[in-house]
Amino acid sequence: MLLPTLTALLLSQAPPPLTSTSEQSGWKRTGRYAEAEGLCRAFPKAFPGKARCDTLGTSPEGRPLVALVVSQDGTLTADAARRKQRPVVFFQGGIHAGEIDGKDAGYWLLRDALQGKVLPGALKGVTAVFVPVFNLDGHERFGPNHRPNQVGPEEMGFRTTAQNLNLNRDYAKVDAPEMALLLKYLAAWDPLVYVDLHVTDGAKFEPDVSVAIEPQKSGPPALMALGLKLREELFTGLTAQGHQPLPFYPSFVVDDDPSSGFTYGVPPPRFSHGYWAIHHRFGVLVETHAWKTHAQRVKATRDVMEGLLRLVARDGAVLQAAVKAEDQKATSGEVREVVLAWENTSKRETLPFKGYVYTRAPSDISGQTWIRYDDTKPQTWNVPYAPDLQPALRVTLPTGGYVVSAAHAAWVAPRLTTHGIAFQRLTRAVPTAPVESFHSRDLQFRVQSIEGRQGLTAKGAWKPDTQGLPAGSLYVPVAQKNVQLVAHLFEPSGPDSFLAWGFFNAHFEQKEYIEDYVVEPYARELLAKDPTVKAAFQERLKDPAFAKDPHARLRFFAERHPAWDERFGLYPVYRVASAPEGLAPAK
Repeated sequence: MLLPTLTALLLSQAPPPLTSTSEQSGWKRTGRYAEAEGLCRAFPKAFPGKARCDTLGTSPEGRPLVALVVSQDGTLTADAARRKQRPVVFFQGGIHAGEIDGKDAGYWLLRDALQGKVLPGALKGVTAVFVPVFNLDGHERFGPNHRPNQVGPEEMGFRTTAQNLNLNRDYAKVDAPEMALLLKYLAAWDPLVYVDLHVTDGAKFEPDVSVAIEPQKSGPPALMALGLKLREELFTGLTAQGHQPLPFYPSFVVDDDPSSGFTYGVPPPRFSHGYWAIHHRFGVLVETHAWKTHAQRVKATRDVMEGLLRLVARDGAVLQAAVKAEDQKATSGEVREVVLAWENTSKRETLPFKGYVYTRAPSDISGQTWIRYDDTKPQTWNVPYAPDLQPALRVTLPTGGYVVSAAHAAWVAPRLTTHGIAFQRLTRAVPTAPVESFHSRDLQFRVQSIEGRQGLTAKGAWKPDTQGLPAGSLYVPVAQKNVQLVAHLFEPSGPDSFLAWGFFNAHFEQKEYIEDYVVEPYARELLAKDPTVKAAFQERLKDPAFAKDPHARLRFFAERHPAWDERFGLYPVYRVASAPEGLAPAK
């Protein structure tokens, strides 16, 4: 009788099926990646026909990147969702692997939904796609000290990948192998809503979660109205559940100074929700507050996910119709302008913000101002808030598209494919083609590299020109669904353009030189025979810095010498009014 009794006791103490280490520990710990992968593969066995575990590929350190797909009616592939015109909500956890609330919240919610405990009927009208950990190699850089201003779990992963790249700076440039895998999967599903799950850094205050949704204050008016409605209804539910949600990322205008207040901002497409919003879809950034416990943060994350699924299940048809209308405008070529950057208007409001009593005083350690919070004493801060936006950088698109020089096709083409951007190759050379070209002599290389790249700011303007287009060059039309992303990548003034990230730096480095002793006599000849050059030189001499700089003075003439490299500072991407001749079928 002893053995059956012992067996029964052991079975009674076994954890319930499909529960994570986080649940089992009372939200004190989080599991390793093997557990996240194992849960993904266990769901289809527990819920046959209602769950699917996809493997997107492997990380640089050889770990499988997995995604759980859930639907009550068996709509478990991107093709099936497209055929049924099924709205898809895509949740992503662990892009910063120390901020791991999303992984634990997602498995908890989707298990309960498939067991019928929550979201009754919602998953019959919407398919949920869940990547529990995006930065899986960073997740396995496990330790207790990676998030010193975060309350739990006891150990967690690290912010960056094994290649030390921050994935939430990589959406536009796609340097990380993990990003290439994720974006191809994202493009295949084409979700109506893409939700990136994070934990904030920063100050101490009472609100426990921020949810930034775009389009809401940027983008097409029809989508802005729907995004605002989605956010307002989500917040009504969250508030009823006891949360204090914020519609903006709670970062002070002046670091460590609550009195400076907050601004509403829209990120460029290097960031997740900024990237997806310019696809005329809804990008959502969820940030639980680091100073809440892991249990509180996971619950807040779960409630946001549940609320979004419920609202999309209810309103999916309306949201999809609006998205489809914007796609049709883009593919028909109706989109003629794109905003590449936003800024706050001059409008300011006084925002009552629930914080804590704090003091700011000089530090005898650092010599700077030191802020100290007393989280036993709640206090309402009445601070300035800038809620509204206006375009800071707007560009007019070419009527045709962009042509990328064949010399750069080998690295550009795979990135375009990953982004789902249509393009064609020139099968034969075009000796002379009317184009717009961009030359810059007013340029500045970034002193400090970012994400392993030396950025470049090149000022200039597109001007009519004639250029030869070699066979193998890429033609990227603007009349396509992803027109906004096309502009962000190829307009040189864009903050996330390939040029700005430094992909074309070699073209802005002088490679050929003329010796000073050659320039000296040429300068005298030119001044003697060309009064226009003489007048321009005399005008430049009025600048004291130029007048005192012998290299700048000689360069003035070197740039006018017949041997000067006319391609120095020429951006190897052109704008064209129509598709060039000799194109292969579109990709």
